[in-house]
Amino acid sequence: MEVNQELSDKARSDLLLVDEAKKGNEKAFASLMNRYRDSIYYMLLKMVKNPSDAEDLTIEAFGKAFRNIESYAPKFAFSTWLFMIATNNCIDFIRRKKASPTPLNQSQEGIESLTINIQSDLPDPEESLINDQKIATLRKIVNQLKSPYREIIELRYYKEYSYEEISAELNIPIGTVKAQLYRAKSLLYNIFVKTGNR
Repeated sequence: MEVNQELSDKARSDLLLVDEAKKGNEKAFASLMNRYRDSIYYMLLKMVKNPSDAEDLTIEAFGKAFRNIESYAPKFAFSTWLFMIATNNCIDFIRRKKASPTPLNQSQEGIESLTINIQSDLPDPEESLINDQKIATLRKIVNQLKSPYREIIELRYYKEYSYEEISAELNIPIGTVKAQLYRAKSLLYNIFVKTGNR
C-alpha cells in the first residue's frame, strides 16, 4: 500500500483507523465518524441551509464512505476523500431537489392539483390495508435484525428518538449510534432485496 509521506500526523492516525474499518471494526468506524461528523455537518449545513437535511446528508456521506472504504487509497488524506464524497452527494441532493418541482411552481394547474390532494388526503380502505401489510412486513424484517441494530431501528423510527436520546437509552456514544444506524439500514436493505421487497 503506497502511503503519501507528506500526510499529517492526524491523516496518518486516520489511516490506522481506516485499516481497522476495512476489517469491519465498528469502533474504528465510530472513531472516524466522531472525528469528522461535526465538520462534515457544518459544511453541508452551509450548502443546504436546513439542519434536518444536513443531518441526513452527513449520515449518507459516512454511509457511502464506509460502503466504499475498500476503494480509498492513502495517496491523500482520508478527510479529503470523505469531504469529496460528502460534497458530491450534497450536490446530487440539491440537483434532485431542483429537478422535482412542487405543485406551487405550476401556476393555476398547481393550485387545482393542491385542491384535489386536500380532498383526497385520507387513504381509502384498500390503501389502508396495503399500508398495514407493508408495515407488518417491515416489522417482520426489523425483527430479523440482531441486537443492537433492531433496538436502534425501533428507537429511531418507531419511537422517533433523537440520536442523543438513543445514546442515553443504550448508553453508547452518539458516533456509535450513527455508525450502527447506518449498518442497520444496510442490513435492512439487503434483507429487503433478498426477500423481493422494495
